[in-house]
Amino acid sequence: MKAVLIRVSEASVTVDGEVVGSISCPDTGGLLALVGVGREDSDQAWETMVRKIAELRILDGERSVEDAGAPVLLVSQFTLHGRTAKGRRPAWSDAAPGDVAEPVIERIAQGLRERGIHVEQGRFGAMMSVSSVNEGPFTVLVEAD
Repeated sequence: MKAVLIRVSEASVTVDGEVVGSISCPDTGGLLALVGVGREDSDQAWETMVRKIAELRILDGERSVEDAGAPVLLVSQFTLHGRTAKGRRPAWSDAAPGDVAEPVIERIAQGLRERGIHVEQGRFGAMMSVSSVNEGPFTVLVEAD
């Protein structure tokens, strides 16, 4: 499982002209979490990802999302598993199929909520427009097996 965690002051996801998820957190900052589920991920990888999203000290003042009471906008991003070593067209075979990935993304969202974190989400499998105001900019790549 891979994620790109981006520190933001605001972020939103729009599908077919409708905002389906948004966060605004100019005081605390928040995270836009782009998460890709891999075909070979362990059954526990989602738990590691929840812990990383909640506890990494990447917000202003070296605080975590949990410390700051900051929100998370969680967006499924299978393209994080694109392989680009050969040719000009990425290969997506390392990404988990939708019927496997969607419940994992939902487990991550639920796991974050169980920790008291406000979570907004994109719409799984939809063509989404994601916008964000990045702070820092501060972006971290996270991997969980």
